[in-house]
Amino acid sequence: MPRIARRIVIHAFLGLTGAALLGASDASAQAWWNTIPYNTPEIQDGFLPVPSIATSLPYKGDPAGHRKWLADRGVIFGLEYTNDVLANVRGGLRTGAIDQGKLHGIVTVDFGTLAGWNGLTLFSNFFQIHNTGRIRRDYVGGINTIAAIEAVPATRLSEIWLEQKFADNKVTLKVGQIAADTEFFYSDSSQIFLQSDWPTIAAANLPSGGAAYPLSTPGVRLRIDPVKNVTLLLEVLNGDPAGPGPGDEQLRNRYGLNFRVSDPPFVIGEVQFRHNADKTDEGLATTVKLGGWGHTGLFDDQRFANDHSLLADPLGSGVAARHRGNNGFYAVIDQQLYRPKGADAQGGISVFTRMSISPSDRNLIDRYIDGGIVFAGLIPTRPDDKFGASVIYAKFSDSVSGFDRDTVLFTGLPGVIRDYEANLELTYVAQIVPGWTVQPNLQFVWHPSGDPSRNATVIGARSQWRY
Repeated sequence: MPRIARRIVIHAFLGLTGAALLGASDASAQAWWNTIPYNTPEIQDGFLPVPSIATSLPYKGDPAGHRKWLADRGVIFGLEYTNDVLANVRGGLRTGAIDQGKLHGIVTVDFGTLAGWNGLTLFSNFFQIHNTGRIRRDYVGGINTIAAIEAVPATRLSEIWLEQKFADNKVTLKVGQIAADTEFFYSDSSQIFLQSDWPTIAAANLPSGGAAYPLSTPGVRLRIDPVKNVTLLLEVLNGDPAGPGPGDEQLRNRYGLNFRVSDPPFVIGEVQFRHNADKTDEGLATTVKLGGWGHTGLFDDQRFANDHSLLADPLGSGVAARHRGNNGFYAVIDQQLYRPKGADAQGGISVFTRMSISPSDRNLIDRYIDGGIVFAGLIPTRPDDKFGASVIYAKFSDSVSGFDRDTVLFTGLPGVIRDYEANLELTYVAQIVPGWTVQPNLQFVWHPSGDPSRNATVIGARSQWRY
């Protein structure tokens, strides 16, 4: 191993150990974290992610200077710890409380600084996920996200990729193991909410839920910025991050090391338009994203069998007809309503929405919309606090509802006719110090998994630390 590489490994280990001994362990998932995949991450003092709890520690959490030494050579790392304590107090599958946590580690390497290879960047991150139960799956029994960090307990690799910039940084090519939800089908304004996640219509309809937290898969992404405030994105990924098989997809790829490349591909494209998005702009910020995805695999019909009978018919084959390919189209809108003097595109009052459609015959969800309102920096004595409300509405496809009606008809027994699931979240994010937030939360869930008899109420709080 070259001498410089050995020193980087040693300093990285010492830096992380020093952080742990200082108790300055971890971080959140907003400014620095979410800008890394598609923008220039904001760095303070040349080595600290923004925001970071290290700014409140002696020697900025780096008493021996190992973190600064690494950053001077193009290597920057950050840690984030997110913890949720949530309780289902009414309805759902059962009442009860859970504690869940996610340690998220990120490292980036700028090869221009490290080795003189300008425009080349390495990115990698990992998750250490732990919990005493899963609030959505085990307690509420719904399909819409309640807390986005929910996952099977594991220590897993997430992404690892190389990105090269070309044409005066107007074209970038990314190759490696990638998560689609970091760049596509995403609202910037929604990030304060626990339920902000890869949308239900994609998670429910794609094999293994698609390449979204906590799963990722090999692929390639092209980004083009032809003019200011316009971005074109195209990504081609392996179409099943866990691979086919019974049981939970997160167990089929428990450590993020499957690296599958032989499944039918998944393709997603998006065009983004921005207005008044820079910090120095004074007008109201607007972002519009239009996108679509396609998958070339085979998908089961939700109502009809391969012998043209109804799936619920006991005299039919009971084997679903199969369709080649699947697709979806979507739009994302972030609109600032009020921008205080000196505020950035996320300050003041903003609203957002995501809307999507997919074919009914082969999908669990065929219509989806979410949205919300965010108030940021409006309390003079609490300029870094945010609060807001968000909603999710996922409609079960006509074919799924038809199958449920067929089942009632053929069995003669009462049953649930799945129609929709809707969620409302109310939240307040209070900054304790830069890099540490506490977030009380209240959520209502109507028709979990389409069942109107199981309406649920969830209360709790999140705390996040960034280092």
